[in-house]
Amino acid sequence: MLDACFRMAVFVISYSIDLLMSAPQTAIPIPFLQELGIEVVESGNGLAEVQLKLQHRHLNSWHVAHGGVVMTMLDNVMSLAGRSLDPEIRSGVTIEMKTSFMQPGGTEGNVLRAKGKVLHASSSIYFCEGELWNDERLVAKAAGTFKFIRRAEVTKKLSAG
Repeated sequence: MLDACFRMAVFVISYSIDLLMSAPQTAIPIPFLQELGIEVVESGNGLAEVQLKLQHRHLNSWHVAHGGVVMTMLDNVMSLAGRSLDPEIRSGVTIEMKTSFMQPGGTEGNVLRAKGKVLHASSSIYFCEGELWNDERLVAKAAGTFKFIRRAEVTKKLSAG
């Protein structure tokens, strides 16, 4: 029984890694973002844009966009901008993020748009900024630092283990 469980675990891990390794950089599935309904508008050359149509579940007790939704969109769009610079990047990890909220994000039915860009990239650390807009109103700005992992690093770690 244990042997069968081990073989199944190896299969699931191998399948997941194959899926991750073959997925285009903008199509890496992130269940939390899928659950929220965040959609990629565009991504390329160190720039990215995502959008979200606000639903009741995205609101706080004042019936405006929850700050966690705003920060999630900014985190995602900055990471996506970084991943767009190199097709070998498979994953990004947020090291640091600062967000300034300027006004309420919007109400149910509004479409929020987050725009991100890379300010500077080293070999594995990218410095990014993002803005979140509700129509023509700037809702929040963010700055973030991201560590990116390339396909070769993932392969190397798998073969070492």
